[in-house]
Amino acid sequence: MSTAPVTPKRALRLGIAGPVGTGKSSTAANLCRALSGEFRIGVITNDIYTDEDARFLRAEGVLPEERIRAVETGACPHTAIRDDVTMNLLAVEDLERDFDPLDIVLVESGGDNLTATFAPSLVDAQLFVLDVAGGGDVARKGGPGIGRADLLVVNKIDLAEHVDVDVEQMLADASAAREGRAVVGVSRKQPETVEALAQWVRDMHTAFLSGGHVPQDPGPMAPHFHADEDGEGGYVHSHDDAEAGHSH
Repeated sequence: MSTAPVTPKRALRLGIAGPVGTGKSSTAANLCRALSGEFRIGVITNDIYTDEDARFLRAEGVLPEERIRAVETGACPHTAIRDDVTMNLLAVEDLERDFDPLDIVLVESGGDNLTATFAPSLVDAQLFVLDVAGGGDVARKGGPGIGRADLLVVNKIDLAEHVDVDVEQMLADASAAREGRAVVGVSRKQPETVEALAQWVRDMHTAFLSGGHVPQDPGPMAPHFHADEDGEGGYVHSHDDAEAGHSH
């Protein structure tokens, strides 16, 4: 009986998460530009009420427009990437079916807080995006996204001098917070940094095809507060699978 690894019959599904404004869409664009000559790529974007991120990527011309699709979650972004991934999973499967074969599908989360993570039932690997404008100390704050995503991207490093951030120190702090897990500093204006990001994806794709990568769960989000629309109340929301979900 052969013991050779079984080659996956679907695309590598790679999640991109991070707070609002850190450059998740630009990270997806960087990857599409760098890798579309080597891989057939599709993208699923998530926004609460719009298709803004999908329209940005289409306008950038990084892929054929029909391979960029939007999911409007209608709720907290993390709900659709962790609590109930059905709408995203269906969108990924539809994209893969319509453009079979695809090699890589990027799933971009809507902007969320520092602890947002993808369920391993949705993606095979995930990267978490911070940017220097959020402050040099943000990487030290930890949490599941920062600490245990497969890759941490510190984005917009070309802006560091304008926001008084020591990039090398921020990257060192990030590496310490992640106990040596992969960290890469990226600027779209510095091609060598985009290439380092692209190489990480190439290596992940190789590991995926060989069966050498097992999706990991970074862990549930920390409890966090959701304000009511009138701003006068709200509830604490937990994503611990053992809890009911909402605590008022």
